[in-house]
Amino acid sequence: MDSWIWWLLAAVGLGIPLVLTAMPEFAMFAVGAGAAALAAGLGAGVVTQFLLFVGVSVALLVFVRPIAYRQLQKGPQVRMGIEALKGASAIVQEQVDGEGGRIKLNGEIWSARALNPGSVYEPGQQVDVVEIQGATALVV
Repeated sequence: MDSWIWWLLAAVGLGIPLVLTAMPEFAMFAVGAGAAALAAGLGAGVVTQFLLFVGVSVALLVFVRPIAYRQLQKGPQVRMGIEALKGASAIVQEQVDGEGGRIKLNGEIWSARALNPGSVYEPGQQVDVVEIQGATALVV
């Protein structure tokens, strides 16, 4: 049996744990085995095939793996709790000024205060939550 077939079998064999464990490192070794299979198909010697397998696999591990993990770490940021309320829109229920008032935020009534002490917001007016301090929303 030709050596390129063995390299293809190795690539497929390395693809199986990739699917089972979802570890991208196996894919990098499988690509290295595929490169060695291509070299074998083109008539390269066994030493060249092995060096190509090791070289491609290591290069992918060194250069591609950190980039892939950085992308996985980024992901979409899910804001929760008070952080999720910042920037939300609310409807004024009772007049809001620098001293206090009430707003309806995400279906709940919250105590609120105008961020700028001179501002006054009337009932029915839409405001944006800038910050949450304790149980009071600062709005503009």
